[in-house]
Amino acid sequence: MSKRLLSTAAGLVLALSLAGLAAAQDSKTTTTVTTQTTKTIQNPDGTYTVIQYPADKEVAVTLAPGTVIPTAHGLAKVLRHGNMTTINLDLSDITGDVNNYNVYAVDPTGNFTLLGPVTIANGVATQTFTTPMDKFMLVLSPEANLTTIADTTPILFRSTVPEGFAVIPVATSRPRHGAAVGERVAATTAPTASPYTVPMLDIPGFRRGTDTHLRVNFPELNDARANVFIEPRKDGPTQITMRFHSLTRAPADKRIVVWAVGPDGSYAKLGQIVNTRHRNEAEIKGETALSDFGLLVTIENADDIISPAGPVYATVIRER
Repeated sequence: MSKRLLSTAAGLVLALSLAGLAAAQDSKTTTTVTTQTTKTIQNPDGTYTVIQYPADKEVAVTLAPGTVIPTAHGLAKVLRHGNMTTINLDLSDITGDVNNYNVYAVDPTGNFTLLGPVTIANGVATQTFTTPMDKFMLVLSPEANLTTIADTTPILFRSTVPEGFAVIPVATSRPRHGAAVGERVAATTAPTASPYTVPMLDIPGFRRGTDTHLRVNFPELNDARANVFIEPRKDGPTQITMRFHSLTRAPADKRIVVWAVGPDGSYAKLGQIVNTRHRNEAEIKGETALSDFGLLVTIENADDIISPAGPVYATVIRER
């Protein structure tokens, strides 16, 4: 065989080998991209990003800037432990004249819960919030009393879905005030008004930074009782701790749920405990940014209840 033919054959073999290698690499790259893009599921426009946070595992959540300051950066580190979720915010590159923003947690029904304000100093802010919720998205806005998100709503940040998480489906039970429940948060309305009559505690009359001790008895629960400690914190939200005693007298396998009810009848779930046959004491600890509120205790059957539906066993009354 001539040298020219040998050279041509060798070149052909080399070309085929390189083509096969390139095809294999393309196939491998395509497979990797497909695997990554199926890990995270959320609406294309990012308007609904409610996820469930796992227990005892810190989750880093990127905060996507909205239209207020598109160049801003934000990160939330979220840790669920026991009946409480801690949210650590780290914000930077906040420009402009607005220094105060409100932080909201939005649950699967589109109900907005105000976690509290965050103050910007020199373009940055770090602050910690707590909530008994474990399924929510975060929204930061200069708006007070935010109850819905429309195209014109000023948004500083909105939480994204971390890799490996999928969004919680939109809840379809108990639409508020006849509102249609869809995939957009903008389709929701104000929080449901509580059907219960709850006396306000006059929180503005409490001394900030100091807890006030109240007591409540539960005649319907065979004289079970609770000590209530209410502390309006100096940084804004009010902390509520309710310690239950003599729970062995209460019905077993029921959820004892504590709610904060505002003057307009809106409510926020502070926490719940599940009573068991041999449980004698338990504690519920939560916070609310309501400027004034009353405390309501109901007995519920379900774990994931987001609005009071069961019988009332007590309202907390402040002696004057």
